Amino acid sequence: MATKLILGIDQGSSGSRAVLLDQAGQVRGYGYRPLARLYPQPGWVEQRPAAVAHSVAAAIDEALGRAGCAPRNVVACGLTSQRDTTFAWDRHSGRALGNAITWQDLRTLPLVEEAERWCYAAERRERLGQFPGASCSAMHMAWRMRHDPAFQKAALAGTLHVSLAAGWVVQALGLPAEHALDGSLLQAMTIFDPRRRALWDTWIDYLGLPRTALPHARPTLHPFGRLRVGDTCVPVTAMLSDQQAALFGYACHQVGQAAATHGIASFINVVVGPNAPPQGICKTCLAWELEQCPTYSLEADMTVTGAAVRWLTQMRLIRRASDLDALAGAVKSSEGVVFVPAFTGLGVPSEDRGARGSIMGMSLGTTSAHIARAFLEAIGCQLREILDTMEREAGIKIEELRVGGGLANSDLACQLQADVAGVRLVRVREPEMSARGAALLAGLGCGFWASPAALPPLLNGSERHFEPRLAPGPRAALLERWACAVERARGWAA
Repeated sequence: MATKLILGIDQGSSGSRAVLLDQAGQVRGYGYRPLARLYPQPGWVEQRPAAVAHSVAAAIDEALGRAGCAPRNVVACGLTSQRDTTFAWDRHSGRALGNAITWQDLRTLPLVEEAERWCYAAERRERLGQFPGASCSAMHMAWRMRHDPAFQKAALAGTLHVSLAAGWVVQALGLPAEHALDGSLLQAMTIFDPRRRALWDTWIDYLGLPRTALPHARPTLHPFGRLRVGDTCVPVTAMLSDQQAALFGYACHQVGQAAATHGIASFINVVVGPNAPPQGICKTCLAWELEQCPTYSLEADMTVTGAAVRWLTQMRLIRRASDLDALAGAVKSSEGVVFVPAFTGLGVPSEDRGARGSIMGMSLGTTSAHIARAFLEAIGCQLREILDTMEREAGIKIEELRVGGGLANSDLACQLQADVAGVRLVRVREPEMSARGAALLAGLGCGFWASPAALPPLLNGSERHFEPRLAPGPRAALLERWACAVERARGWAA
């Protein structure tokens, strides 16, 4: 009998990924297709909807080929996608209405400034779980309602549908059961109140968005439709946003379990349980909803990690990213050098968009190795600040952090994060955590696994643990020096 498999799809801004999991949770096949971005005007960043759909289909085909699996052996599919990138189509013809506006696009900045005058910032953050900025899907839709004739025409005719990439993929490659997303993706569109698990009508009215264009809110496990895979149609039984899918993929299901994914930016998420804490400065997320029971998470990000490594390369401090480990390891300490990688501002807890990157404490004896090590220490310092904020806002203790992504491949980077943040790090070797999380949830949705307790274990001995080795005194001194440097980096672009 042929092995039955679950398909997980992660549609991201740089490309589309597909994984096939067996009953034991092993990856039997993997596919990836890159995606191009378009830059039609300064500050505008778009993607072609047809290219997005094609990349998903190609990634699925590659995964099937590597698994040696026929499409009929795929039991169900789970979808996760990039947040904020906004797609629009005509619900009758199914054709896309122009290109998708990506989360990197800045054309909506004037609308954001208008919205900041509309209501108190605290209310927007409490109702949406975050501040709606230029990257937010709601702002993309409002901009198109003002400036895009095709969008306006479809809205007036009542044929407009708007969604994120997950919704577009089902529309373009399958048979949607209805126009719907789960709560985590609707929250990513910045039109959804995660605490009340409902659309925020007052905000939608302010933006001038037609209700008929917006997706319905559904639980994470739901029959969203069917996806055409080869000569068969595979049920889509789960859907959620990318960072929350990764959190589930890291097997973080209980309160206090946390994960960090290091890419161009780094995202830190922690499970806080069935009740959302009072709104603080961390983003409050509806992570997933299983059997009418919500699970909430707190999220924060370091806006540049991989991007800072790229900057180090461009400045010729390192020849390539893989050199960072050896260079930083060539010295025993940073010798008082502090690197604040605030190239695009500072996030939690400083919340200063006007902060800018700086390197302080250099002497004539400072070398590129000291700067490289100071950068890795900065990741640990930021991590400690974020974990402190999360623990305070949720009333929890985070004792372990599961990590993955590019920077996590460095042993020294992981050890320094553990040392400086004072927390155990577990580096997970399993690839593609977002796609894995989507697949696991799809398996729950179709009964492939009977319950969360029946899911295959993630930690199976292949992972590596990094225990904190830095004494409390030196750790406190390093964090104090970091705090002083951050104060000096603030307000430069205000």
